[in-house]
Amino acid sequence: MSQKHTDPNLLKKGIKYLAFSLPLLFLCPYILTLAFINKETIFLYLFFIAGLIFGFLAFYFLYRGFRTLLAALFD
Repeated sequence: MSQKHTDPNLLKKGIKYLAFSLPLLFLCPYILTLAFINKETIFLYLFFIAGLIFGFLAFYFLYRGFRTLLAALFD
């Protein structure tokens, strides 16, 4: 009976995706807070757009990381 084992290269790739998402998860709310503090200046729009982009990237890397981890463990 042949058992499939965890693919270590795919596991490392999934952990890298999760490692990329971790700082973005903390950076996104901080940038959005800066945007709403600076309501009188043009920095509101710059920080707001940057915060939204960082938030999207954080969830994208989380999705890719978990998907890659599950593929490494169960495929």
